[in-house]
Amino acid sequence: MLQYSSEVERMCPIAKGPKHGPAPIPEEGQWVKAYEIKDISGFTHGIGWCAPQQGCCKLSLNIKEGIIEEALVETIGCSGMTHSAAMAAEILQGKTILEALNTDLVCDAINVAMRELFLQIVYGRSQTAFSENGLPVGTSLDDLGKGLRSQVGTIFATNAKGVRYLEMAEGYILNLAVDKDDQVIGYKFVHLGKMMEAIRNGVAPAEAYEKNVKTYGRYDEAVKYIDPRKE
Repeated sequence: MLQYSSEVERMCPIAKGPKHGPAPIPEEGQWVKAYEIKDISGFTHGIGWCAPQQGCCKLSLNIKEGIIEEALVETIGCSGMTHSAAMAAEILQGKTILEALNTDLVCDAINVAMRELFLQIVYGRSQTAFSENGLPVGTSLDDLGKGLRSQVGTIFATNAKGVRYLEMAEGYILNLAVDKDDQVIGYKFVHLGKMMEAIRNGVAPAEAYEKNVKTYGRYDEAVKYIDPRKE
């Protein structure tokens, strides 16, 4: 039984007015009044970072009736975080979003991503808020593209020597195209995802490499080409 202070015991009762319940939130093309965790559905992403801010995590969850049916954990900047992501992915699927919020997901960055994603989803700010029936389980893989690799951008620069592109969404940078003013005007890259997929399908490594080397920008107009990792 509830216990009341003596001050409250002495108070006379006053009737409560109409009970409207929670404000409806958009979920997968419907307006839903969420009373319980099972009332929550949606697909969305969240970003998290660790306390020293040395690494970050992008977490994608597909939630159906409160249950995490799909989890994609992408990490960068910390070697330990990649192993934590493997453990977190095993932990997340099958839990309710409330369970996941109150579970140690091994790494600070992944825990923060879960917190931020939880706030989005329970306030109706999911990516599928206005998409009828939401998205099928497996949707997060669409973000990875051919070869199922995370899109990574790695760029290094110094005031003394300028910029070096190392990896872009297209792939691993092989060399930079530089014009007469020493400005980058393009680059050559190898699409690692497609290359590895070809190798796994039986294509010889050298052939798979050559077939997946492409250029971007005004590459052919350069006056010189440099290896961004050595020059």
